[in-house]
Amino acid sequence: MQKKIIITNNESETILEGERLGKVLLPGSIVALYGGLGVGKTAFTRGLAIGLGLDAHVSSPTFTIVNEYPGKTPLFHFDMFRIETEDELFDIGWDDYLDRNGVCAVEWSEKVPGVFPSGTFTVKLENLGGNTRRLVVSVT
Repeated sequence: MQKKIIITNNESETILEGERLGKVLLPGSIVALYGGLGVGKTAFTRGLAIGLGLDAHVSSPTFTIVNEYPGKTPLFHFDMFRIETEDELFDIGWDDYLDRNGVCAVEWSEKVPGVFPSGTFTVKLENLGGNTRRLVVSVT
């Protein structure tokens, strides 16, 4: 996949872009989400869940570190905001999640840059003002 730049004008469009990606993800895929507070990382992850065919209310896992959404291909939604080191991520079972044949969506990926294998989908979200967002999607 070449780098793809997408402009969304509201939360619904950001969710739709997540859904589009979710429809092509395979079990074991990782989606590393980058961007500051309020740029739409959780909205994008809601779309991933829809694309994976999950009937789930996706919310930010800031205080739980990871939310699990079961389905044919489960979604493991991580929030690294409170993680200080990559070792902490391994302490909560990162390797185990990778082995469970689900999709891992990781918010605040910039905090754990060394944990993503090649083939990881990278989504960088940026607020362009108001409700407009730039999404840069690529595979590393």
